[in-house]
Order: sequence, then structure tokens, then C-alpha cells
Amino acid sequence: MEESMNLLEQIRSRFQCGEVDIRTYSPLTMAYIGDAIYDLVIRTVVVERGNRSANALHRQTTQYVKASAQARMIDALAQQLTQEEADVYRWGHNAKFNTKAKNASLKEYRKATGMEALLGYLYMTGRTERLLELVQEGIARIGMKL
Repeated sequence: MEESMNLLEQIRSRFQCGEVDIRTYSPLTMAYIGDAIYDLVIRTVVVERGNRSANALHRQTTQYVKASAQARMIDALAQQLTQEEADVYRWGHNAKFNTKAKNASLKEYRKATGMEALLGYLYMTGRTERLLELVQEGIARIGMKL
């Protein structure tokens, strides 16, 4: 397997995943993968910042991945989104939920889901650079240091 392939390409190659039209996927499916990718990015940065106990790593990570932080981030990034990105965000934000928000208001939960859908969409379309740019800028704009 080529080292120059990004993670998505490597996964698709190794597990023989076929090409998919993600436009046929639900916004909650995009949010599902977006949540995982966002969590992976944050956990990677937290671990790279120093070897600590799993409990300490978890406490720091949760400050960035909780719905209220994601809602603040997407609010801060709204003017930076392209039209396509704003449409994907709204698509995720307006999704019909079957679950209740834990430790967040419904408004925060919807915003966080919209952001996760956007990140999932960027990941699944191979736009990892843009995904990382938005996460980094969002964290900076809400005044968090990672």
C-alpha cells in the first residue's frame, strides 16, 4: 500500500470498499463519521502534546468534543464556510433526530450535529486539508488552546 495515500484511501483500498455517492447518504450518517473523525483529530493532538494518564487525556479531549464547544466553533466559522459547506452544515443541522441531547441544549446539539455532518462530508470527499483547517481555525476562534 502506498504511503502517500490518505487514511480514507488506505481504508477503501485495504477493505475493498467500492466508490459511493455520499449524496445518497443521510445527514446523520455524515454526522456519525464526522463525529468519529473529529474525535480522532482532537485525540491525536491531545496525545501528541504529551504522555499523560488516560483519564487526563479524556478530560482534556472532552472539552473540545462536547456539543457546546462544537456549537461555538461552527458559529465562529460560519462566515468562513463556502456555499457548499454551509449547505452541508444546514443539511446536518436540520436532520430529524431520534435521540435526545445529553449535557447540551437542543440548539447546541443541532449545531454540533451540523458541524459533524460537515466534517464527515469533507472526510468522505477526501478534503482532509480543509477539514483540518476548519477544526484548527474553529478552536482558535473560540479561544481554546489545543
